[in-house]
Amino acid sequence: MQTLNVLDNRFSPFNTYSTLSTNTLVAETFTDTVFDKRQILALMTQLQTTLDIDELLNIFAIEATRYVDFSGLYFKSHSLNTVLSGSRKAKKEQRFELKIDNSFIGTLSYGINSPISLINFKVLEQLHQCLLYPIKNAIAYHAAMQLAMQDGLTGLGNRRYFDEQLKRSMHNANRHHSLVGLVLGDLNKFKAINDTHGHIAGDSVLQEFANVLRLCTRDSDSLFRFGGDEFAIIVENANDTALTIIENRINLALANNAQLNKYQLGCSIGSTFMNRADNELSFFERADEILYRRKMQVSAHLSVV
Repeated sequence: MQTLNVLDNRFSPFNTYSTLSTNTLVAETFTDTVFDKRQILALMTQLQTTLDIDELLNIFAIEATRYVDFSGLYFKSHSLNTVLSGSRKAKKEQRFELKIDNSFIGTLSYGINSPISLINFKVLEQLHQCLLYPIKNAIAYHAAMQLAMQDGLTGLGNRRYFDEQLKRSMHNANRHHSLVGLVLGDLNKFKAINDTHGHIAGDSVLQEFANVLRLCTRDSDSLFRFGGDEFAIIVENANDTALTIIENRINLALANNAQLNKYQLGCSIGSTFMNRADNELSFFERADEILYRRKMQVSAHLSVV
């Protein structure tokens, strides 16, 4: 695993538009390489136009593919786990540990089917110097946005984040002809828990249910709480059975959860896949309609019992 260190940092957090003089200082470090100084300045300028980690990787990959043949690009830090769109499985991975002044930034991995030559290995090391500060800024920006888009009680995404992620997921699904699913959940008998046992107990139930959702989904699935007892899951790159599997896992986990069982807590679930003609509203409304029918079935059953 390679370690990259860049000692000269003139970038401030969230500053995506650095001065030309700063770029020139970094470009000066590329001596006796295959790069023209103007190439480096152009790449650094491009990388500084966005704080979106996916866009950063895409810009970087376009330049890197000029020198190295790879089928996938992956970045992982303490707070982020990002895969370049279009990445395909490869025989092995070549990993590079990115550091600034011995401070760990993250790991950049290339999916490769043949070994990287020594010359191209050095090319990647040099290219990474252009990426270090833009990606560090993107991580800091992502962390700040996460706080703004996070439900304070459960740590799941909030409604604002859901709206943005749903739009992004639908765009990606249309672009890559992949399948995206939406799962909506509404807790049964939750109001009775608040009324009978108090809001502290109710909050504890919501936190535990959020943990159940984390255990029942993949790391790549996006989890949200809208407020009250309403939850949502966006399932990207799904297959035909993904939503059924998630629903079954949730029901099984609830049945075996001692903390939630003592309140006889259940969950009504409505799920559907995106149609190509959908917009965000029609996609959400279809899942919500299925949820409503399930909720009515539960209410009818409880009234009979």
